[in-house]
Amino acid sequence: MSNLYKYLKKYKKHLILGPIFKLLEAIFELIVPVVMAKIIDVGIANEDIGYIFKMGGVLVLLAVVGLAAALFCQYVASRCSQGFGTELRNVLFMHINMLSMSETDKFGTSSMITRFNSDINQVQLGVAMLIRLAIRAPFLVIGATVSAILLKPSMSWIFLIAAPLVALALWLIMKKTMPAYTKNQRKLDKITSIAREDLSGIRVVRAFTEQEREQKRFEEATEDYSSSVIAISRISALLNPLTFLIINFAIVALLYFGAKKINVGGLTQGELIAFINYMTQISLALVVVANMAVLFSKSYASAKRVSELLTTQSSVSDEGNTDVEPIEGASAISFKSVSFQYGGGGYALKNLTVDIAKGETVGIIGGTGSGKSTLINLIPRFYDVSEGELLINGEDIKKYPLRQLRSKIGLVPQQAMLFSGTIRSNLQWRKKDASDDEIYAALKTAQAYDFVMQKSGKLDETVQQKGKNFSGGQRQRLSIARALVGSPEIIILDDSMSALDFATDLALRRALNSDLPKDTTKIIISQRATSLKNADKIIVLDKGEVAGIGSHRDLLEKCEVYREIYESQQKTPQETAAAKEEDVNEEE
Repeated sequence: MSNLYKYLKKYKKHLILGPIFKLLEAIFELIVPVVMAKIIDVGIANEDIGYIFKMGGVLVLLAVVGLAAALFCQYVASRCSQGFGTELRNVLFMHINMLSMSETDKFGTSSMITRFNSDINQVQLGVAMLIRLAIRAPFLVIGATVSAILLKPSMSWIFLIAAPLVALALWLIMKKTMPAYTKNQRKLDKITSIAREDLSGIRVVRAFTEQEREQKRFEEATEDYSSSVIAISRISALLNPLTFLIINFAIVALLYFGAKKINVGGLTQGELIAFINYMTQISLALVVVANMAVLFSKSYASAKRVSELLTTQSSVSDEGNTDVEPIEGASAISFKSVSFQYGGGGYALKNLTVDIAKGETVGIIGGTGSGKSTLINLIPRFYDVSEGELLINGEDIKKYPLRQLRSKIGLVPQQAMLFSGTIRSNLQWRKKDASDDEIYAALKTAQAYDFVMQKSGKLDETVQQKGKNFSGGQRQRLSIARALVGSPEIIILDDSMSALDFATDLALRRALNSDLPKDTTKIIISQRATSLKNADKIIVLDKGEVAGIGSHRDLLEKCEVYREIYESQQKTPQETAAAKEEDVNEEE
C-alpha cells in the first residue's frame, strides 16, 4: 500500500501541524485535573474565593486554547483528507481508463465502482482520524498514567493493572473482527453488482415478471452482508462494556484505597479527584483507541483494495512516444497466425491469417461465440494477441502509440452507447473541433440526418444517460455517425445495424460505399448474410477458426458453414424473393 502514501506528500504540513495541535489540546486536558486538585486542596480547603476564581480562570483559558487547537486540527484534517481523497479518485479514474479490457474483465465493473466510491471514502476517513486521533488518544492514555504516577506513586498500581487489561480486551476483539472487514467489502461488491444488473436490465426483469425473483436475490445478498456486519458488531459491541467495566472497577479501587489514605493523611481530597479524572480520561481515551482500531481496520482493508486496483498494470503496454510511419504498399490490416485466449481458457481465436487491403470492405460472419467481436477487439488493442502478429499498415500494432493507433479507427460497438450531453457533444468524441458541416456529413452517411433535423434542438438536442430518449435504431445510427466524424482510416461496425430495418440497412451500406474516401477500410460484422453480400471479402468464423474466406458467391459454393447461415435466413419464398430483389437493387 506504499503506493498510496505518495498522494499524501503534498499535505506534509497538514500531517505535521494537525497532530501537533491535537497534542497541545491533550496536554491542556492533562493539566485540568491538577488545577482541579489545587482548587479543592487550596481554594476550597482554605475558603480562598480569590484563589478559586483565579484557578477557574486558568481552567477557562485551558478550555479556550484547547478548543482553538482542536478546531485548527479539525480544519487541517479536513483539508488533508478531502484533498487526498479527491486526488486519489482522479488518479484511480485515470488509471482505470488506462487498463486493458483483460484487467477490467478481471475486476468487474461493480467491484471497481465500490473501490472507487466506498473504499476511497473509508480510506479518506482513516486519514482524517489519523491526524485527529492517532496521537491524541494514545498520548492521553500514557500521559494520564504518567501524571497519576507522578502525582502519587503509591496509588499508581491501580493504573498499571487497569490499562493492560483494557489493552488485552481491545486486542482480543480486534483479532476476531479485523479479518472480516475485507470479506464484507466483497459482499458489498456483490450487492452493487446485483443492483447494477437489475437497474440496467429493468425492462427485461419486468418483461419476464421476475421482480419477485430478483427481489429475493437482492435480499439474500443484503441479508448475507447485514448478518456479517451484525456478527462483527456484536463482537465489537463488547468493547465498550468491557472497557468501562474494567475502568469502573479501577475507580472503585481508587475510591476505596484513596479514602483509607485520606483518613491517615497520605492523600488529599483534591489528589483523589485528580486520580479519578485521570482514570476517566484513560477510559474515554481507550474507548477512542478501540473505535479508532475498528476504523483503521476498515480503512486498511479498503486501502488494500484500492492499492490492488491501482498497482494493477495494463497487459496492453503503451510505450510508443513517436508516431509510426506506414509502410508504402502494405495492407491496411494483416493477421498473421493470430491466436487469442481469455485469461488462460480455451482459444477464442486460433491460427487466423487474413490480409485486408486499404479501401476494402470486409464482412465477418459466424455463429454465436465464433470469435467475431474478439477479432475486431484486437485491432484497436483492447486486448493483445496471445500468439502471432497483427500488423497495421505493415507495422506491428504494438509499435504504435495507442493515441495514434486509435485515431486511425472509427469503432461502432455492438451495444450502442451514448453519453449524457447533446448530439453535438457525442459526435465530437473522435474530433473535438469537428465543425457542424463535418457532423452533418457523418449524420447523412449514417442515415441519421433526417431524424436529428426533426428534433427541436437539432445538434443541441439533449441526450439523456445512455441515450435513453432515443430509440434503439436511432442510437445505433448516432453511434455510427460518431465513428465517421474525422474520417478515420478504418471503420469497424460490430453488428451495429441490427436494430435497423432492411431499407435503412441497405441505404446505410450504399452510403458507406459512396460517401467515404476510397481508401477507407470497412469491417462489418453482421448476423445477416444479406448485409454482407456485396463485401469485397467475407470472413466466416466457426468456433474461433476460419471456416472460409471469399466473396458471397464463392462461399456459397465452397463453404458449408456460410451456406447454412445464408439458407437458414431465407426460409420462406417471400424472403427469398425479397433477397433477390435486394440483390438486383444493389447491382443497379
